[in-house]
Amino acid sequence: MSIIKSYAAKQAGADLEVWEYDAGELKPEDVEVQVDYCGICHSDLSMIDNEWGVSSYPLVAGHEIIGRVAALGETAQNKGLKVGQRVGVGWTARSCGHCDACISGDHINCLAGSLPTIANRGGFADKLRADWQWVIPLPESIDIETAGPLLCGGITVFKPLLLNNVTATSRVGVIGIGGLGHIAIKLLHAMGAEVTAFSSNPAKEKEVLEMGADRVVNSRDPEALKTLAGQFDLIINTVSVDLDWQPYFEALAYGGNFHTVGAVMKPLQVPAFTLIKGDRSISGSATGSPAELRKLMKFAGRTKVAPTTEMFPMSQINDALKHVREGKARYRVVLKADF
Repeated sequence: MSIIKSYAAKQAGADLEVWEYDAGELKPEDVEVQVDYCGICHSDLSMIDNEWGVSSYPLVAGHEIIGRVAALGETAQNKGLKVGQRVGVGWTARSCGHCDACISGDHINCLAGSLPTIANRGGFADKLRADWQWVIPLPESIDIETAGPLLCGGITVFKPLLLNNVTATSRVGVIGIGGLGHIAIKLLHAMGAEVTAFSSNPAKEKEVLEMGADRVVNSRDPEALKTLAGQFDLIINTVSVDLDWQPYFEALAYGGNFHTVGAVMKPLQVPAFTLIKGDRSISGSATGSPAELRKLMKFAGRTKVAPTTEMFPMSQINDALKHVREGKARYRVVLKADF
């Protein structure tokens, strides 16, 4: 028997309770990770509440994990990981490894269906297990207390920068300066890009500029948006609410791309000529592959990019979840394991 201690939701929307479960024998490809820190993401709340209709209970959420290798399966022992090594685990715990997407290095789009960490017993626990490919080695230079949110929120906004070949000459807009948007600003600033933050909260302006934005534009001011026509190589949307998108489409330069990582539930309405004129495009993406995650963690370690976080002991997890639910987090909440 291999007993794991966790905090689990026993039913949809319930407070989390201490729950122990037997993880069974370690599979050959698996790595068991001792959890030191775990971030809280809105996706955790969605799964706890069964908003997506796919949750099963008891549910152990948590998918922004920083920890240490505790044990290695027989096959995983030959993959470069060592017991005691500092590692991270993000949104995904498993993928098939042999479909066309996986073979090409695009594991996040596994054709057999990648398995989310929170559907595989996640990081609100003293330990968890994941396939060795998804256990990400961490550079010694990274700040382990704040690094967890990079493994979900961070990679979600880092991938569009890779897909769009962002450089120091790029002009990029970020819509929504919350858990995702604030990391995007820090990454873009570290890359040397020109960054415009679109925010509906004027009170955040000073803070956002300190994060590295070159300017902050009130996203509720139509006149301010009109003055930006034709300026951006890339605009990243991080919000899930429906907005008047047309001013943002028109703010794209020729060849510009509007990229959404915010799960807007209503269809994006865009006139065809908005795209045809200037070869503009609209795209989206999920999180990232193991290779992209490794690249992000190396970049963050070298440039000292770190999410802005608030720390709670894991024993106060229900208070921490309430803090996130009420929109009080500035800008991500991290739990410190204290079993």
